[in-house]
Amino acid sequence: MRLFVICALLLLLKVTLGDACASNQFTESGQCCSLCPTGFGVVAQCGKEDTKCAPCPPGTFSSSEGLKPCLPCSKCPPRVPMVASCTANQDTQCECKKGFFFLIEVCLHCSKCNRGEGVFRECGLQGNTVCQRCGPGTFSEEHDSTKPCQNCTQCSDSEVEIRACMPDSDTLCMDKKLHILSPPKSDRPRLSGGEEVVQEGNTSPAPGTSKLPPQDEGGSNNILAYVSVLAAVVLGLLLYVAYKCWRSCKQKKALSKARAAELGSSPEGEKLQSDSGVFLDSHSLQDNQPSKGTKRDSKQDTRLYINLPPHRQEEVERLLQEGGSRGWRQLGAALGYEPEQLDLFGHGEAPAHTLLSNWAQKEGSTLGLLCSALARIERLDVVTALNCPTQGVSVV
Repeated sequence: MRLFVICALLLLLKVTLGDACASNQFTESGQCCSLCPTGFGVVAQCGKEDTKCAPCPPGTFSSSEGLKPCLPCSKCPPRVPMVASCTANQDTQCECKKGFFFLIEVCLHCSKCNRGEGVFRECGLQGNTVCQRCGPGTFSEEHDSTKPCQNCTQCSDSEVEIRACMPDSDTLCMDKKLHILSPPKSDRPRLSGGEEVVQEGNTSPAPGTSKLPPQDEGGSNNILAYVSVLAAVVLGLLLYVAYKCWRSCKQKKALSKARAAELGSSPEGEKLQSDSGVFLDSHSLQDNQPSKGTKRDSKQDTRLYINLPPHRQEEVERLLQEGGSRGWRQLGAALGYEPEQLDLFGHGEAPAHTLLSNWAQKEGSTLGLLCSALARIERLDVVTALNCPTQGVSVV
């Protein structure tokens, strides 16, 4: 019984410490693992003993507290001025052109916030654009990289609210004087029984004729308005059905092209034989051949992804296939693919290969554009794999 009480107390103590433990990790003795402060990196992971930290040596930095070692400092590309040098708690800051931000030795396009989101921090020296969802009383109706959420419009006393303000649309107001939905009003006075008072001077109807009120023009206008609204709804439904059919056909064609590109790709390790009997690896030759697009400055890398050697493409596909919540599907969304298209790619055995093969067939599928999309989903390891130095020519 005493042993059970001791175990219960130890469990309660561990749960209490877990709620207050910032690192959410513990030593073998139950002590909360300490976080290394800014400017310090981990030299010995938490295990039998607490975390051991050391100041970041020159050429490395740590911009936030955590349980990771110091990171190597970045270098500004050619012709990109350096704003601030690397310190122990801050990476090198490089000034890219307007509309770009610096990340891992390249200048990448700034991201734009979607509808319903406003800019929390503009793109610049601090990094890419940071967006936040518009809260109550605010909205954003456009894709933009500089504007925050705007305050919702308040309808005046002479207006009526047709549609409430939402995160992606402003309030819709209408003038009360339009009377589109109000019943027509008669100018003639009425008795308590509902009969109209006949004014003096009016002649009585001829014998044998029925006493009918004149045609109400307001009722005709209301009917015309209802018919117009109904016609607009029917037309909108027809356009929606036509759009869905067109979109479905487009997705089927895209999948067919992707599968055709997958089946038509050349096998890895293709060899070129010269007259002297020496075999050269064509992919290594292509990877080592210099080109005008290899210089990385404030402009994007203009090399085409389709020209990468197959072994480099397979490395990128493997990293994306194992990416989990930041894998090929998130990259496809960043490249502009619709969820339905990504679902079609997911039915295959290698969806990452199918996605990149389909994207490589499009015009302007450059490494710079791919790096920008990878940066938006925080896959810097894949960006590094794309920009790492290649192997030399292999001679057998």
